[in-house]
Amino acid sequence: MIYELRTYTLIPGKQGEYLKLNSEVGRPTRGQKYGTLEGSWTTEFGTLNQFVTLWSYPDLVERERLRAELQKNEVWSRDYVPRILPILLAQENKILSAQLPLKPPADGPHIYELRTYRTQVGKAGEWLGHFKAVMPVREKYSKNVGLWQTEVAQLNEVVHLWGYRDLNERAAVRAKVAQDPEWQAFLDKGTPLLTEMRSIVLTPVPASPMK
Repeated sequence: MIYELRTYTLIPGKQGEYLKLNSEVGRPTRGQKYGTLEGSWTTEFGTLNQFVTLWSYPDLVERERLRAELQKNEVWSRDYVPRILPILLAQENKILSAQLPLKPPADGPHIYELRTYRTQVGKAGEWLGHFKAVMPVREKYSKNVGLWQTEVAQLNEVVHLWGYRDLNERAAVRAKVAQDPEWQAFLDKGTPLLTEMRSIVLTPVPASPMK
């Protein structure tokens, strides 16, 4: 199984137009026939005017086949893509390999925090080893949704996704985690391996399987 994380940056003021097109044309046309949509969100904090989607495929070969089939869909190629392109500023795409099973929250609604860490060259595996070892400690406070390593795009990068009821719960959880001695010990080992940390807070759109 591989995952594809796609991020579209929209022209300011055009998010509503994009979401309407996506809801009325894009999602009904694509459905789950050309890859499995795991979640779709807009950015609430971090870089604004972004639309983020997470897709899964059995492998890269099947992804290529399904995307080729999608391009043959006339509604997609004629009625959807030409209408969204003028309101996009940028597109970013990452192919990810799962380091832990994807665990969407069983109930909703939630906000999500997508954290992207870049490690020193060649150190992603070492950092992941420390992180996975401390995960039972971290999950005493809130459950991990997904953990991946980037395989295509920016290398030496780890991506992890967390779900919270709201921003107040996130703040309370992170304050408690910071006081945990085992977590502090992990930070002493893991933080020196990192060169960059980024975080965005995401709100699910109505069509998102993750609520």
